[in-house]
Parts: sequence; structure tokens; C-alpha cells
Amino acid sequence: MPTPQDVVDASVHYQGEQTQSTIPSLLSVIIDTNPRAWSALNNTLTLTQAVANALVFTNAHLAGDNANEVSIIAAHCNRAVWLYPTPPRRNTNAEAAQPPLTGNEFPKFAEIKHSVFTSLRELVSETTEADIKSTTTTQISGALTLALTHINKTSISLTTSRGAGYGGGPTTGSGPVATSTDGLPGLNARIVVLSVSDSNPAQYITTMNAVFAAAHSQIPIDTLCLRGNPTFLQQASYLTRGIFIRAKEPQGIVQYLMLGLNRLPPSFEFASETSPNESSGKKGGGRGGTPFLLPNAELVDFRAACFCHRRVIDTGFVCSVCLSIFCEVPSEGECLTCKSKLQLGNYGARPVVA
Repeated sequence: MPTPQDVVDASVHYQGEQTQSTIPSLLSVIIDTNPRAWSALNNTLTLTQAVANALVFTNAHLAGDNANEVSIIAAHCNRAVWLYPTPPRRNTNAEAAQPPLTGNEFPKFAEIKHSVFTSLRELVSETTEADIKSTTTTQISGALTLALTHINKTSISLTTSRGAGYGGGPTTGSGPVATSTDGLPGLNARIVVLSVSDSNPAQYITTMNAVFAAAHSQIPIDTLCLRGNPTFLQQASYLTRGIFIRAKEPQGIVQYLMLGLNRLPPSFEFASETSPNESSGKKGGGRGGTPFLLPNAELVDFRAACFCHRRVIDTGFVCSVCLSIFCEVPSEGECLTCKSKLQLGNYGARPVVA
């Protein structure tokens, strides 16, 4: 039944109802903090501005439900670092770790902002010139691994605290754990990556291992590309049924995040609308219910990196035993991964024309 507010603003309000008990939603944000890339974007968008806009996105996620959680990770040039929550070992001074108390900001938002910018300043101050010269890309594979580990740990702690085993079934406690549409029991999780660097061929194997683990747990990996050509992240978004957006105007990062990557949890259903995934016959896969048509990349770069020289290739040689990829025939036809003896056959031979 319409309320007086509906009559006044003449708009349709979707009344969402939880079909099950509240399922927490964990949003893991990975921020690419590669100094080389941000120096190229400095005239358009600074790192501080990007982080501030990312915090608007995380605050919106937290405001959606009291049970929602966030984690923020920095993928730096030489390592992956937690920005929030910070490891206990770094909180040596309890007073310095506390954010300043103000009456104009929600305490949780102030805590996250203080932790992120404090950890970010420490990360920048600890970065040496040798670290920047050692590589031109970022440790995205390590950041993905940290995010997946934290998601799995949070899922286990939630199911344990609610009196359920890891499989999601009730064992002891007051009631059963709410079942998630994702592969994780009692938790909806997804990963959002803010990318400014090209994909590093040397991290192909580790990145794909993390992507396959996310796909197995039905954790979507969404990517907002502000600069560069993150080939592997584009494949990650495709394989995990995530969203890949290439920002034409990096200054509008908050619009890309809020309108393109802001998704409701799968347990939230609209009474008057059907989600695009349901209408197209696809299962949610962690996308969640939404009345909007979600953007996605039309063309996906499926090129892989060879196992021998870590180069991105268009055509290569694949081991028939372990499926390793090589840009050239290995020495003596022996696979560098499984040591199997392979025969090339007549590859590349031209047909005889009479």
C-alpha cells in the first residue's frame, strides 16, 4: 500500500523483502597503488582522490545492512598490504590507532577512513626507489589471494559462531544458518578491483589460480580499469561472472562505482522487477538482484602467458599431459612442467599442391 511519501514524490519505491534470514555481505576492495601508473594519471586523478571515492563506495555498502562488512587491500609494486582491517601487529600504539572523534561522521566510516589513509601513508613512506624500479606493474595476484583468504576465514567464523558446520547445515545453536546463493555458507562475498596497471605475464599462473578459486566459490571479481590493459583481470571478470568496466573518464570514478558496480546481495528480491540474470536464464553467480542492466565487456582478451618466458602470446604450444603453454617448442620436446616427452608432428608444414 502506498505511503504518503510515495504520493508526494510520485515515484515507485521497490519494497525489498528478505526471503531468508539476513546473510552478511563482504565486499573486498583491491586498490592498485602502483606509483608509476598513478604518476601518469596525476594530472587527471590522484591516488588520494581515488581512495576517497572508493570509501564512498564502501560506505554505501555498509549502509545497506548492519551485517555487511568490507575489507580494503593495496596491491603495491612489490607486495600486497592490508589497508583495512589492519593487522594486529601494526597497532602498537592504541591511541594513535583510534580515529579522531567528531560528531559529523558515522564512527564506523571514520574508523575505516583513518585506517586506510594511515596505512596508505605508511606504505608510501616505506616504498624505496629500488622498489619502484624493480617492476612496472603491481602485485595483483597477492592481493587477490589475501582477499580470498579473508573471505574464506570470515565465512568459517560466521558459520561457527552461528552453530553450523562448514557445510552450511545446522549442528548446534538456536537455529539454522541462512543459506547463501554463493558457494560460501552463510556469506555473500565479492571482490572489486581498481586497476591502473597492465597485467604482468610473470603472475599469470598465480593470478589464474586465484581466479579459479574465486570461480569455484562463486565469488565474482569486478574490475574498474582506470588505465592500462589488465588482460588477466578482464579474463577474471568473465570467468567469475563479474563486471569489467574500462573508464573513459577517470574523474568520474565514483559514478562508475556507484552506478556500474554497486549491486544488491542475492537475498534481496524486487517485487516488481526481474533481475537480468533471471530473465536471461542465468543463475545469480553472486551478482545479486537488481533492476538495472549490468555492464560488461563485449570483447574479452583471452590471450595467455607462456610458461617458459612469461610472455603473452596469441599462438603457442600446449602440453597434452599438463596443459602447460609454451611460446616455442621446448628443448628435446620435453615439457618443462611435467617432464613428459612430446612429439610435435607435422605442425606448420605446408600442404603439397599438385
